[in-house]
Amino acid sequence: MAELGIILSLGLLIFMAYRGFSVIFFAPVFALLAALFSGMALLPTYTEVFLPNLANYAKVYFPFFLLGAVFGKAMEESGAAKSIAKAIVEKLGKRNAILSVVLSAAILTYGGVSLFVVAFAVYPFAASIFKEADIPKRLVPATIALGAFTFTMDALPGTPQIQNSIPMKYFNTDLYAAPVFGILGTVIILASGIAYLEWCKRKAQAAGEGYGEGHTNEPVIVEDVSLPNPILAAIPLISVLVVTLILQKSIFPHWNISSWVTKAPYNIAETGVIGTMNNWALIIGLIFGIALAFIINPKRIKGNVAKAINAGAIGSLLAVMNTSSEVGFGNVIKTLPGFKSIAHALININPHGSPLLSEAVSVNVLAGTTGSASGGMSIALDMFSKKYMEWAASSGVSPQLLHRVASMASGGFDTLPHNGAVITLLGIAGLTHKQSYKNMFVITLIKAGTCFLLIFLQSILHFV
Repeated sequence: MAELGIILSLGLLIFMAYRGFSVIFFAPVFALLAALFSGMALLPTYTEVFLPNLANYAKVYFPFFLLGAVFGKAMEESGAAKSIAKAIVEKLGKRNAILSVVLSAAILTYGGVSLFVVAFAVYPFAASIFKEADIPKRLVPATIALGAFTFTMDALPGTPQIQNSIPMKYFNTDLYAAPVFGILGTVIILASGIAYLEWCKRKAQAAGEGYGEGHTNEPVIVEDVSLPNPILAAIPLISVLVVTLILQKSIFPHWNISSWVTKAPYNIAETGVIGTMNNWALIIGLIFGIALAFIINPKRIKGNVAKAINAGAIGSLLAVMNTSSEVGFGNVIKTLPGFKSIAHALININPHGSPLLSEAVSVNVLAGTTGSASGGMSIALDMFSKKYMEWAASSGVSPQLLHRVASMASGGFDTLPHNGAVITLLGIAGLTHKQSYKNMFVITLIKAGTCFLLIFLQSILHFV
């Protein structure tokens, strides 16, 4: 009965999220349903398991959601995001429509703009150039997803997205962990994804399928003379990366703060000081980016500063509560007796080899279950990170590799149909799962498959 309750609760949560219902409401409902099947008390499970785990996730990662959302809105209100996307699309032209959209989304994501803002910023130009090149509109979501939801989200070293910052806490690493592994992953994902989308384009055009008619949410491109110069617009993005890099690599490593931050009132664990400092570096980097985004185009931003801050703050609350609720749900599930056999199976994959395969499978399974890359990864690392660190030490695996594998695996099967970013992107484009999700799922398979391919290659070549 316990295993049935887990499966039923997971299935219902996925179904309700797919149907557009809020996981903030239904995550605790179905967590308690699973607890009921296991014979656990409902109210104690809610108040002493679900809510504390929800609150702990929000406590640790809220600054990244808040600052990332405000930074994205500042880039949007200043016209910087639009300027960068427009410049790339116009420069590469309709012959390279797919590449131009991927690069537009990738540059914004790698610069720290939130995924949702990237989708809104890039979509009008993507739809416009696809229409001009007579490429089926149904390929637009997969193209944006390749640029925003894959290699720049968690593979490319230095990306300030939350999927790359979470492992720092567990492995005392920084955003640039395992650069060779991450760069190889980036090359494979980008090349394979572009090749697949170009093949889809050629196949559709050979069959006589064009952009299509009767679409909804068609963008109207209005010439905006108040956009900043694209080079100027890129400065806030570059500043996030540069400031974070300098702090993590050159300044914070020389700070000896353990003697006081490990004591009251801070009580940071000795093993987590470096990871915590690297989190501080990202917070400072995002603050620099926000300030510069407000400065670069004063004519356009005048009167919109409050709008950007308020909209970003409000949007961040919804995002962090969605993910925190999924984390609360997952933590209830992991306490149930029926989950012990699943956890045992996950941690004992390849028991005599390196921990990387077990870690990749565990993070992928939990990210797919919750429909959240950051939520699934947090649950997996809360459960298994200490075991993985011990396992890595005994098998000669670097903590940097644990960081990069966890990060990349989280962006694999998190993009199942109930994922919030998938639903939002399809809504922006005015398309349905039936029309566009198949191509998005292939991008998901490429992303997930690349992580496992690199684990296999690393076991032979031993690169970091």
